[in-house]
Amino acid sequence: MAHLRSKIATPAAVRIRAPARLHLGFLDMNGSLGRRFGSIGLAIDRPATRLSVTRSESNGAYNAESARVFQLLQKYTLAGHGNYAVDVEEAIPAHAGLGSGTQLALAIGTAIAKLDGRELGPNDIAGTGERGARSGIGVAAFQGGGFLIDGGRGPQDRVPPLTLRAEFPEDWRVLLILDPGRAGVSGEAERKAFADLPAFPESAAAHICHLVLMKLVPGLKEQNIVAFGEALTEIQKIVGEHFAAKQGGSAWTSPVVGQLAERMQKMGAVGIGQSSWGPTGFAFVDGDEAAVRLYHSLVEEAKSSGAELIIARGRNTGARIEAL
Repeated sequence: MAHLRSKIATPAAVRIRAPARLHLGFLDMNGSLGRRFGSIGLAIDRPATRLSVTRSESNGAYNAESARVFQLLQKYTLAGHGNYAVDVEEAIPAHAGLGSGTQLALAIGTAIAKLDGRELGPNDIAGTGERGARSGIGVAAFQGGGFLIDGGRGPQDRVPPLTLRAEFPEDWRVLLILDPGRAGVSGEAERKAFADLPAFPESAAAHICHLVLMKLVPGLKEQNIVAFGEALTEIQKIVGEHFAAKQGGSAWTSPVVGQLAERMQKMGAVGIGQSSWGPTGFAFVDGDEAAVRLYHSLVEEAKSSGAELIIARGRNTGARIEAL
């Protein structure tokens, strides 16, 4: 964590609530214009990571995610900081496609910066925590929430630049389908999977960008959930087919999640897909009534299959940070 900007008052403890995010697809995995990936994302109100950090004589990790917390503390200690105790009261499920690693790293790094009297931006913290190399939406979700699109990774970028942030409609809901028995690809396996993927057709990238600019974003702005959902489902189909070779030949990491998502679509939900490498799936509906009806129609089926359903909202604010 470099780039000291200014000394600020140092609190005794810092408490942070960081939102999960959905990765809704890539814009351009071809990279012919010099920038690759380009992510579409959405900050959501649940699940979330809640933690508090205090100074300590030695590094300590308590409750959830202790192994990952220790790894992050080692990175920040190497960057010239002291020792800290981190108490993770609640954690976004790991390796589920919800951005848990990025939110944990940003939350701990932000808390340490405040405890150390340093005012650092999320991009600086992400660099030290080795997050945001491929997608910038996790950093943007932490910083300001909302519906997000980044411009892809260029040759000089530490974190891909945010190119669009929009308020997500307050009335829309997203049904999350989680499969705790499965895990998405991550770490070195993820890097290898990306390296081994076939070339992404430039025509497919162009079609995705056309859908985003002329249907997905206008649908969001006009609060037309049908247009938004049709565009998102088509984008997910294109991206999912490309990644299928690394997911057992399917666009879904979890067959159970895929089956439940397809059931939701038949029952009127739109914008069907998988977040990142999954296994978490999603489906959008307009209003609480539709969300509750869909939830109760499928919750027992989900439980019997080992899956979980959650009704979430888009979150139009970033992480909540409290200096105590």
